[in-house]
Amino acid sequence: MAERLVADLIVERLQAWGVQRIFGYSGDGINTVLGALRRSGSPRFVQARHEENAAFMAVGHAKYTGEVGVMLSTQGPGAVHLLNGLYDAKLDSVPVVAIIGQQSRTVLGSAYMQEIDLLNLTRDVASSFRQQVNSPEQLPLVLDRAFKAALADRAPAVVIIPHDIQQAPAPELEHEHGILSTAPVWSPPTLVPSPADIEAAAALINDGGKVALLVGQGARGARGQVRELAEKIGAGITTSLMGKPYVDESHPLAAGVMGHLGTSASGFVLGECDTLVIIGSNDPWTEFYPPPGAARAVQIDIDAAAIGNRYPVEVAVTGDSAASLEALLPLLEPRPDFAWRTSVENAVQRWHRLAAERAAIPARPVNPELAVRELSDRLPSNAQVAVDVGSIVYWYARQLRLPEGVPAHLSSTLASMGCSIPYGLAAKLADPKRPVVALTGDGAIQMAGLSELITVSRLWPRWTDPRFVVLVLHNNELAEVTWEQREMEGDPRFDQSQALPDFSFARYAELLGLQGILVEDPAKIGAAWNAALDADRPVLIEVLADPDIPLLPPFPAGEEKGKAMMDALVKEGPDTQHARDLLETYLRQEEGLNRGF
Repeated sequence: MAERLVADLIVERLQAWGVQRIFGYSGDGINTVLGALRRSGSPRFVQARHEENAAFMAVGHAKYTGEVGVMLSTQGPGAVHLLNGLYDAKLDSVPVVAIIGQQSRTVLGSAYMQEIDLLNLTRDVASSFRQQVNSPEQLPLVLDRAFKAALADRAPAVVIIPHDIQQAPAPELEHEHGILSTAPVWSPPTLVPSPADIEAAAALINDGGKVALLVGQGARGARGQVRELAEKIGAGITTSLMGKPYVDESHPLAAGVMGHLGTSASGFVLGECDTLVIIGSNDPWTEFYPPPGAARAVQIDIDAAAIGNRYPVEVAVTGDSAASLEALLPLLEPRPDFAWRTSVENAVQRWHRLAAERAAIPARPVNPELAVRELSDRLPSNAQVAVDVGSIVYWYARQLRLPEGVPAHLSSTLASMGCSIPYGLAAKLADPKRPVVALTGDGAIQMAGLSELITVSRLWPRWTDPRFVVLVLHNNELAEVTWEQREMEGDPRFDQSQALPDFSFARYAELLGLQGILVEDPAKIGAAWNAALDADRPVLIEVLADPDIPLLPPFPAGEEKGKAMMDALVKEGPDTQHARDLLETYLRQEEGLNRGF
């Protein structure tokens, strides 16, 4: 019988933690662990095309399942490649564990090949927990502490394992001084809010005239309570980008996503409210909050350190969102007939009409807002959605209405391009019976997604439901950055920076054995979605989208920003007349909407 190694112990400990799959890429620094995975057969090793994408897959797994996402890489370049995904996890508060190989202890400090000071490399991103295993006996406790830290702090944890430690015989832990025996168990705490804080929150809300809710990902288990709260007091419901999936967007009080990429209705609600209730959100778009002093505020969060980070709140309620709202609701005075409720509902209705009008604006050749909007009524009720970074986020936030229970995730706070297809793969592997829809632009898919389509082509024949639909907005432009340059810098478009190489995404998908659909006519978008969602294999829909559709923030910020955009377009010259006409239309629509408010 082969000798049991520390590498085998690593695999056994991962099994004890319930890990089903590990995302990574091979290398000599982890060959011993890979051998142990081969011998064991579980967890399953999922080979990405690049360690950064493996890290995104681990983050995606954590976001869609709530479990710890696990990534595995060799030392040196492999470890460096993981950093982007680790920062994605850190900034979006996601539990992941990175297991990183290292050169043998005997050569550390010699400037050996691929030798990097991994503890210092990961000091910031894994500030909750990072540890190098320096003896076989240390391995179980380090892995256990990594998982517990990741779960408790909702943050990345890093375990560094030198090659010689992996190859060492698995130890039998003795009961003696200096040896710790730990257990692979963890249970989430139930944070019950203080009755005094609940009473103070109720008093403040009852004293308010126009209440707005800002709902974040911390309200993922409080969907029903948020709805009940809004209905009882006539509050407008806005969400952060990460909070969007946890609110019923068909509700008449649901004003949509806030911020630069948000809706006009959310701008109205946050701009006119006198009372703000922040529920599980740490959204950084502070210029779209009410001006400090304009609204009294309550914040509910399971993380006490997050309270008051974005807005000067008066009442802090530390606790689980659902439990806190359950305790709060009986203390609130109902407001069945209330002028603020009517104003919010009118603002929401006006926004929905405006969103429909914008999607119908003729474009060259296809309006990207229409491409996303046409998915709303077709999205399966059991789908999972992955969204990339770029102009696609605006259209997701404004045009896609998610059915109740459909998760949607993206790199929100780090805002890293290239995440959607790795995220989608993680979602699909976690539940192969559910269809996946990934929304991306041509910049993001060229950055990282094209290579992971190879992974899709490799894995899809094993899936119970083969539907994996990728929408690519193809405009040969880094559109979001182009509009940001016009808005924030007052600079004309810089062709060498912003233009993208032309590429046939649909034909590439066909080369991989997937189905490709090219859409050049807006009248054919609905049919393309129908065909993709009925297909017997993954499908890539390539929409030739108009890069001149403006990324205008909602008023009042949009008024000033729109002028800056227009000035930059004038500097660019007569070739921008189409973009100027579209921006003028958007500004005129927004002005008319605000007069209605």
